[in-house]
Amino acid sequence: MNIENYINGEMRASHSGAVLDNYNPASGKVYGTIPNSDAKDVAEAYAAAAAAFPVWSNTPSEERFKVLNAIAEGIDNLRDALAMAESNDQGKPLWLAKNEMIRAAQNFRFFATAAMQFSSESHAMENRAINYTLRTPIGVVGCISPWNLPLYLFTWKIAPALAAGNCVVAKPSEFTPVTAAMLGEICTAAGLPNGVLNIVHGLGSSVGQAIVEHPSIKAISFTGGTATGKHIASVAGPMFKKVSLELGGKNPNIIFADADLDKAIKTTVNSSFMNQGEICLCGSRVFVERSVYDHVKHALVQAVSEMKVGDPLDPNTRVGAIVSKPHYEKVLGYIALAKEEGASVLCGGMALHPEGLEEGYYIAPTILEGLSASARCNMEEIFGPVISIMPFDTEEEVLAMANATDYGLAATVWTEHLTRAHRVAGQLQMGIVWVNCWLLRDLRTPFGGVKSSGVGREGGWEAMRFFTEPKNVCIAL
Repeated sequence: MNIENYINGEMRASHSGAVLDNYNPASGKVYGTIPNSDAKDVAEAYAAAAAAFPVWSNTPSEERFKVLNAIAEGIDNLRDALAMAESNDQGKPLWLAKNEMIRAAQNFRFFATAAMQFSSESHAMENRAINYTLRTPIGVVGCISPWNLPLYLFTWKIAPALAAGNCVVAKPSEFTPVTAAMLGEICTAAGLPNGVLNIVHGLGSSVGQAIVEHPSIKAISFTGGTATGKHIASVAGPMFKKVSLELGGKNPNIIFADADLDKAIKTTVNSSFMNQGEICLCGSRVFVERSVYDHVKHALVQAVSEMKVGDPLDPNTRVGAIVSKPHYEKVLGYIALAKEEGASVLCGGMALHPEGLEEGYYIAPTILEGLSASARCNMEEIFGPVISIMPFDTEEEVLAMANATDYGLAATVWTEHLTRAHRVAGQLQMGIVWVNCWLLRDLRTPFGGVKSSGVGREGGWEAMRFFTEPKNVCIAL
């Protein structure tokens, strides 16, 4: 599949005509191309967005509601085709991709409703004045999304930006471009005016950099690696751009002895290895209270050893292919490092070569034991099907270990003790804490992390506020 940029409502090749190969990670083979765009293409996309902004920003919220809902319907109608494209592009199991398409549509429906309900504050100064806050669209904004949940996270950014009345220049990952291209076609069919959404494909070093550097793109919403987030902040900060950075995680999963262990074990397997462990919310550090450590360890090893790894299109596959060869090699490198750091491999720990897919990028889901809490493999984000398991004796000890990394995105706590649940949740340095569950998301709640896991929050009114500028109006009485 050879895709093109989506600019001003039409598909266009890059100005240079250059292309990049797009690989299917399940087979390791090229199956299409994408434009290798540059700053000229970004400038063209910006011009289209800027021209569309005066009309779209003044479009009544009722009309924006209708258009965004129509986009959601378009995603629903193409759910199977979108899921197949995403599985081929990213390597995830097809059944998982189908579930993610549901969420992509939900993102547009949720923010369509938000466009109708978004309001601001009023403050009375008794017998002196009335103050009210106007919230107006920023203008043209940049949305840069990652490869792990391609359409899910792409729409998570684009939908609130459009709902708030902005126009968008968006860059999907060069590793997973196909569903973004399909979204452009869906938007046109749904009646989104030309230029309101523009999608430019290419490398982060060229397209992403051009979006961040563009002097008239007023805000940047980015999800991806922490190193890239730091670079974006260093460029956007001196330009006084608004930034929302959803970055990496090294998330703890804490299992106390009083937990519902069967539920905790089942959910931990899912939360550690879903999407090949390529979700920023995956629990990669599993802490287990010592009295139940052996039981939990053996149960996890058994369950993980039985997970089917292979063809993403096989409905029985639980773990698909790693997204790219460089990332595949990175994950294998961390497994080798863990062994050097003294880890024992309880299961997995090697590359796999399924029959008929020998050139694909597959790694057996891996459980490590024996690493110190401060080992690099417990401190750095691996972003693959690799976890470490460690015992703890006291609440204070596990909190210290859980909070010891530079990251602070999410944590999961397993306990039936109500007071402990509240106490531990309050002391974890994380943006999100799940108690006795994982990835249970209410789209109205703020999403994001602390420390090196990011700046700002997405979701609900937080997203609508990010994509608008507040203006105080004071009227004297």
